[in-house]
Amino acid sequence: MAQRAIREYDGKAIFSKHWEKYFSGFHYGFKSVLVTNGDELRACAQKHGFEWLKQEALVAKPDMLFGKRGKNDLVLFKTNKPGDVTLEDAAKWIDDKIAHETTLLSGQHGTLTHFIVEPFTPHSQDQEYYISATTVGEDDVLYLSAEGGMEVEEGWEEKVNEVTIPITMDDANIAHLIRANVPAGIPAENKERFITFAEQFYKFYRDLNFAYLEINPIVMIGNDMHILDLVARLDDTAGFMMGDAWCGAEFPTAFGMEDQSPEEKAIAEADSKSGASLKLTILNPMGRIWTMVAGGGASVVYADTIADLSGNVADLANYGEYSGGPTTGETKFYADTVLDLMTRHKDPKGRDKILIIGGAIANFTDVAKTFTGIIQSFETYADKMKAVGTRIYVRRGGPNYEKGLKDIKEAADRLGLYIEVYGPETHVTDIVRMALEK
Repeated sequence: MAQRAIREYDGKAIFSKHWEKYFSGFHYGFKSVLVTNGDELRACAQKHGFEWLKQEALVAKPDMLFGKRGKNDLVLFKTNKPGDVTLEDAAKWIDDKIAHETTLLSGQHGTLTHFIVEPFTPHSQDQEYYISATTVGEDDVLYLSAEGGMEVEEGWEEKVNEVTIPITMDDANIAHLIRANVPAGIPAENKERFITFAEQFYKFYRDLNFAYLEINPIVMIGNDMHILDLVARLDDTAGFMMGDAWCGAEFPTAFGMEDQSPEEKAIAEADSKSGASLKLTILNPMGRIWTMVAGGGASVVYADTIADLSGNVADLANYGEYSGGPTTGETKFYADTVLDLMTRHKDPKGRDKILIIGGAIANFTDVAKTFTGIIQSFETYADKMKAVGTRIYVRRGGPNYEKGLKDIKEAADRLGLYIEVYGPETHVTDIVRMALEK
């Protein structure tokens, strides 16, 4: 399966085109425009059918294949003055953003070129829900939560129900499986609506050949559904038979990729072909501290902790993640790339290099399987790792984590590599403190 990311706007357009066929009983008022500057937005407002741009409070945000836009202060939904965002507010904000380079918390940088503008949807937090679907191995997996928004991944195990659906399962059994796994926190008055929507959402995901589809949050107000934030990837191998069904969706280059190194581009290419998530940004090739972190949220936490405790942000060499159930081969490729970069130069001050292999408690990623890929990479780079004085610190939890920790410890000892290994009983970032205190 070749996964290709599409813009949020195109994902919502596909929903709108097929809504009546798949989501009977629910209403979705698709109001959205994709623009590249303020004048283009003003021109849209003069067209028939887009009068809402002048009449309603608006939300504006970049639509360039990167997440955490709120945390990067890249969502406009309130002005500094009292009142809602107007057409002119949004146009001026967009022109300000395209006028200079933007650097994300992840270290990615580039020029913003595409923005999605929509009506602001007043709602309460208890009307927000989370739903997504992807393929893991030979099965589809549906994720359901009674909570939506930016914080859902931080309490994933407690907040999200995972529904594994064999691709051969019939509709009746799928419906039964979803009903049996509906999140307990769904209010009684919305429970049946949520179950029905989840069934329809999965059928839509499968029939339209999505490889990944996430709405976070979906706001449910009676039978009115509001898709506030959407992430989608299509199975490019199905493109020949989808025709107009995909609404002419583009496969744009990810933000910042134009300035990427060959290694960053290689990881991005692997990511585009995988059901997992593989990300790499090189911050300082001469940096002392390198990371292989499982999970997008964990990667931010580790980067912040390293910057805080080291006292010198330049010590952090890279930023990235491997998550979403990567295969052993995919993990080895990711590890090979990081270790190759890490072992090219000794630390200018003669200090040991530090490799942090961290993460929270995995949801569905098999820790032992991914660690097998890292171990295979150790076997290739052991001599180079020792030549630059590498110390390895591991903290991980999740499926098969005991075996994974045991295997990686035994392999490092056999190869003569310094390693310390910890499980979920250790705080997620304690290994950073341990490494820097050594």
